[in-house]
Amino acid sequence: MGNPAVDYAIPAGALSKLTARRGTSNDVAMKDIPSKMTSRREFLKDTTRLAATTALAGLALPRVHAAGSDLIQVALVGCGGRGTGATANALSTKSGPVKLVAMADVFPERLASSFENLKKQFGERADVPGDRQFIGFDAYKKAMDCLKPGDVAIFATPPAFRWVHFTYAIEKGLNVFMEKPVTVDGPTSKRMFKLAEAATAKNLKVGVGLMSRHSRALQELAKRVHDGEIGELILQRGYRMHGPVGYFSSLPKPAGISELMYQVQRFHSFIWASGGCYSDFYIHIIDHLGWLKNSWPVKAQALGARHYRTSPEGITYVDQNCDVYGVEYTYADGTKFNFDGRCMTGCQDIYASYLHGTKGSAIGSKNGDCGMPSSLFKGQMPKRSEMIWESKVNAGEGDPYQNEWNDLVDAIRNDRPYSEVKRGVEASLVTSMGRMAAHTGQEITFEDMLDCDHEMAPGLDKLTSDSPAPLQAKADGRYPVPMPGITRKREY
Repeated sequence: MGNPAVDYAIPAGALSKLTARRGTSNDVAMKDIPSKMTSRREFLKDTTRLAATTALAGLALPRVHAAGSDLIQVALVGCGGRGTGATANALSTKSGPVKLVAMADVFPERLASSFENLKKQFGERADVPGDRQFIGFDAYKKAMDCLKPGDVAIFATPPAFRWVHFTYAIEKGLNVFMEKPVTVDGPTSKRMFKLAEAATAKNLKVGVGLMSRHSRALQELAKRVHDGEIGELILQRGYRMHGPVGYFSSLPKPAGISELMYQVQRFHSFIWASGGCYSDFYIHIIDHLGWLKNSWPVKAQALGARHYRTSPEGITYVDQNCDVYGVEYTYADGTKFNFDGRCMTGCQDIYASYLHGTKGSAIGSKNGDCGMPSSLFKGQMPKRSEMIWESKVNAGEGDPYQNEWNDLVDAIRNDRPYSEVKRGVEASLVTSMGRMAAHTGQEITFEDMLDCDHEMAPGLDKLTSDSPAPLQAKADGRYPVPMPGITRKREY
């Protein structure tokens, strides 16, 4: 799925239920696009930072994994709720033995809690003694060093670190499962496109945690929509509106923790780390509506507002998020996709996606990121009397989180081509495009987002616990926030 005329891709050859699942991601732990966008053919010529990765593509891995054994070993990098959940899915696959052998995080208490939970559930398959539990910003290397070529590394840290960890995995010849989003700005998106090519050239299998693509209900809906059962799509609507979850809002940094560790810990509050709540919370619905359209939006205009910025105790929140977002995406054919996001207590909750076509309408996700059932209607009102189809899923295939792992491990064991990185970067860019439109008050195109030179956290591959944080607080303890119409070329 994608825009065939766009050549930003590499040329050929080169908690609560909400927080526990992917809605809040990782605790740290088409149609043609206007022709000017084809200039992306040239962008890789300027990405010298990753010149060395071309050498990684020299040899394709053989079909065997884990030194010829049927055993697939796993290392978890980022041991929060999402990383623990992804590991549980890996260990629950049925096609052959899988064992967790190493873990890495920057917070020891998170690693300990994750290991305890996994050990309780999976026993000896969670085989991570103390000398394979690693803490620190270089812990990802030590965990991956415990694996053999063909094993799997899970990346469930904030997305700012994705390119750093992926680079090392490719060097080590490891298959990868990485959580969404995979990028939050233009420079790292270009970097990840390059890395995607290097991984494919080495025959590595890479899954990306956009689990809607593995929902059997949405897969069937996509086929029916693409076959024209509700005609030409004329409007899409997406909503994620509920109370604050995850680390959406943050109070001033307390004593006893460094600025860097505070921002990594509360990553949803900081755009550099996660893309903020917009990227981390909203990407799933944005991704699956793009898939159902079989295209990506080419531009966005948006509103964002910060309404309630003090705690019940009267302390000012210092995070960078808006409380509400309203984004109008436009596809190349002029079709609109409206997305509304809100994190407020006491308001009506809506968490769903809808499609309207010339011959009828559809519910994509009934509740949540990809909540079943999906359904089709002969009119524009989703009334049961108007329903013409409703999804039914075979036993054992109802959990898209498990399905994505079954699909990845099947590709590894049977040596099938498998890479979701390019699409993951595209989905991340489209999400960031809407976020930047809201934060700047400008119309932002896909090309604007890709070519924006604001790398929010450069040098993360050299980060140590003593490094300064990528974002610095002002004297009053607050951080720079978006100022639409004033700060127009970057988000803060």
